[in-house]
Amino acid sequence: MAKVSVLIVDDAPFIRDLVKKALRSYFPGLQIEEAINGRKAQQVLERSSFDLILCDWEMPEMGGLELLQWFRAQPDRAKVPFVMVTSRGDKENVVEAIQAGVTDYISKPFTNEQFITKVKKALQRAGKLDLLQGRQAPTPSAGIAQGSIASLTGGRNTEAPAAARPAQPAKPTNPVPGAPASPPPAAAQSVRGQAQLRLPGQQFGCVIKTLSLRDALVVVRRGERMPQVFESGVLDLEQDSDQSVARLNVYIHAVAALEPNVDCEWVKVTLKFVDQDPQKLDYLSRLVASGTAQQHYSPGA
Repeated sequence: MAKVSVLIVDDAPFIRDLVKKALRSYFPGLQIEEAINGRKAQQVLERSSFDLILCDWEMPEMGGLELLQWFRAQPDRAKVPFVMVTSRGDKENVVEAIQAGVTDYISKPFTNEQFITKVKKALQRAGKLDLLQGRQAPTPSAGIAQGSIASLTGGRNTEAPAAARPAQPAKPTNPVPGAPASPPPAAAQSVRGQAQLRLPGQQFGCVIKTLSLRDALVVVRRGERMPQVFESGVLDLEQDSDQSVARLNVYIHAVAALEPNVDCEWVKVTLKFVDQDPQKLDYLSRLVASGTAQQHYSPGA
């Protein structure tokens, strides 16, 4: 079987491990290397060639977009599939990635099925999928996917996804136990302590109970699908002062009922942060530091 290689570029070890596990479970013969940021990826790419690059957008030292621009400037790298794996999904970022020569886009959080579909598509485009699966390779298709935004995003609406918008407060008629009542609709955008937890196939509006640089404890409404321990996701946090949003990669560390009864409607979810990006850590630091002035936040140790 011919060797097919992939480079994973992400500053979060947990995310790299998830990607490697998914790839190895579906493509046992795949050769995998990894880099913790764009600068390290440059060093790897200068000494080795790969059939596919899977790269995060936001990383310390050098981000994914800068690495993509450098990579496409190399004369012999124009046709190598370069796929962004990121929590960003707004139109401006998609357009910027297309202009830089991105092949495809995978939005966090994603299911294994969604991820493998994107990887197969990229390898097929490069003429490597059949080689990896032990069949005769077809003629590679032409170059980078330079199609429309709609084709890159699978035809979905490229406005900021609902999961990335600030979470709306719960209805005043059914408040989270132990949390202050929600303000009237006119003040919805200024509510502190609200966030959005995005998991594969589902999103939860949540209230932050405690927040530290390492983890967060949030409360979500119990639904048909419960968050699962070790499941990866994205926590969208908004800072009131400038309405900026931080998209933090997380995994679920613990899930427990808020009250000691089987009919409890609310669930406590402990989230562990996996990002190593200094900008995101600085953002978290500012949120934690301002916690004493924000009635919903209870900064952790």
